[in-house]
Amino acid sequence: MTQTEDPASAAAETDLDGILQGGRLAGLAPESLAQVFGTPFYLYDLDLIGRRVKALRSILPPGFRVAFAVKANPALAVVAHLGRSGVGADVASAGELALVLRAGFDPANVAMTGPGKRDDELAAAVAAGIGAITVESIGELRRLESIAARAGRRQAVLLRLAVSEDARLETVRLIGGVEGKFGMPLSTLSEAAAIAARSPNLDLLGLHAFGASNLRDADQLVAHVAQLVDVARDVTREVGVRLRLVDAGGGLGIPYADDEEPLDLTLLQRRLQSLRARWDEVPELGDMQVLLEPGRFLVGPAGVYVARVVDVKGPDSAPVAILDGGINHALRPALIRSEHRLAVLAADSIRALVPVTVAGPLCTGIDVFATGTCLPRPRVGDLVAVLDMGAYGFTESMPWFLSHPGPAEVAVKGGVARLIRPRLDPEDVLERQIDPNWES
Repeated sequence: MTQTEDPASAAAETDLDGILQGGRLAGLAPESLAQVFGTPFYLYDLDLIGRRVKALRSILPPGFRVAFAVKANPALAVVAHLGRSGVGADVASAGELALVLRAGFDPANVAMTGPGKRDDELAAAVAAGIGAITVESIGELRRLESIAARAGRRQAVLLRLAVSEDARLETVRLIGGVEGKFGMPLSTLSEAAAIAARSPNLDLLGLHAFGASNLRDADQLVAHVAQLVDVARDVTREVGVRLRLVDAGGGLGIPYADDEEPLDLTLLQRRLQSLRARWDEVPELGDMQVLLEPGRFLVGPAGVYVARVVDVKGPDSAPVAILDGGINHALRPALIRSEHRLAVLAADSIRALVPVTVAGPLCTGIDVFATGTCLPRPRVGDLVAVLDMGAYGFTESMPWFLSHPGPAEVAVKGGVARLIRPRLDPEDVLERQIDPNWES
């Protein structure tokens, strides 16, 4: 350890490895889990999630808050566990809002973001009394103002700043009048700030901007925060509002490949502490808070998708393993064209390593997890784990394609595994469909 390192932050970076350790998942035998819950299944290590929450919070300076991006993993048991860990929530729909309220979150610690909010979603957020609604356009701001007025409420809002395609805030002043899906260019945002500042039914807290996803560069993350605060200070000063909150979004990344380095929490801590010290010298920024909205950083490494090999084809030197689950359950690798790490969970691990293609059971050529990945030669009956699937897993997939059963979701806490979402049965879906009697 160098003299510039903080022992507490160095300790915070330990014990954050993934769910698979020594051939066991969250400390449990994979085959035993498969026998109890069937395959395919998702497994989440709640204890590991708790450690990742603690590690992140331990390196944040005063005035920094954490809200879990629910879209990363909306399983009720996972979200409730995060709520008990003391973080807030970032929701993007009325459904996610209902989820976090059922999970026990204080509405004051909930923020709603995302484009295309319907009036009923805005009304639900206002009625719940959530801490902030991020507004994406002047039209949405006007609708929210009317909804808050009808409800007799004063709703706290953040204005979302549009970020250029290269996701660097230093170019934000060059966006001009170009509108995109997310947020507002600076000229429009300044107009929205003036509207919000004048409204008796809106309480302008500050700005929100999301730079880029899955960043593992601490300097890039901190640069985003610093630049957003500078812009937010200018905008709120122009309309005579005190800057109280800056929402820097998520973006905290994790490695998905063996040769990728994790986010350096010690460096992130030092950079954020320097920022905080600089802000504390500016009277108008002394009580400003910064909200971070990590999703995958908290839950990604703590989850795994497990399926069983049902067929092995091709030569022994380059076999093709077909699993009983595929992109209908775990779409992310195909969706972003980036393979996840795989592991063959075989009791007899002493096998020759060969290039293996791992695919699912669907009638489409994109249903492939990996091509030519070096793995122990698979056999029918083996379990295969797709790692780092605690974020953007099952709920980002396409479960009804080919009408296979959906995966069970299981959580482990204190060495005990429990079912948290039953397997989806195609028969249940069929029962909910209707064939009208056209002859009547």
